[in-house]
Amino acid sequence: MRALVGVELPGFRAVEPDVWVSDAGDVLSLHFFGLRPDLPASLDDGPSLRAGLTRLTADAGGGLIEASVKTLGELPALRQILKLPLPGQPNGQVFIGSFTVPRAECSTVVKIQAPERGMTGMREAMVMAQVGPDAFFRAHPYAPEVQGGLPFHAADHTRYDTDFPDHPLTRVRNTLAALAEGVRVTPEFATLAPFAG
Repeated sequence: MRALVGVELPGFRAVEPDVWVSDAGDVLSLHFFGLRPDLPASLDDGPSLRAGLTRLTADAGGGLIEASVKTLGELPALRQILKLPLPGQPNGQVFIGSFTVPRAECSTVVKIQAPERGMTGMREAMVMAQVGPDAFFRAHPYAPEVQGGLPFHAADHTRYDTDFPDHPLTRVRNTLAALAEGVRVTPEFATLAPFAG
């Protein structure tokens, strides 16, 4: 089913159906899943949803940076940003941003993936030098008890995006903002029964 339209963004070129790549190597993709969404809670239970997503991401070896419920094409959507280790690399991360639009028996996801390239860790090192190591690492605000995965820290905060405009995390946030403005939901998807959690 075609669920979202208007996904193409300036600076991205189509490489196959529903997949676009930017000059920076970021990959934008659109997915439809004909299965009941496996979110850990309903969209109107923010604390449980964010805590569950934090645990799931840590269990997968990553770290949840942000999760919130926003509107995408007039439907409620889960907006997430997370980080994962670069596969097969001794260091570096890939940042992934997504909007998941769940319905009762299916969902659609638009996702942006931006890997670190070249020298990694510069944003983290410079922010740690500014705030000091004691203020750099923090308990996760959504689930303070979570251990493992990639750590939650100050450098991932949006306030540092202007200092690092070419960083993959900044690019992910900018792409999500553009998607929120430009994506529309098809009428046949919008009329499906809503997700109840």
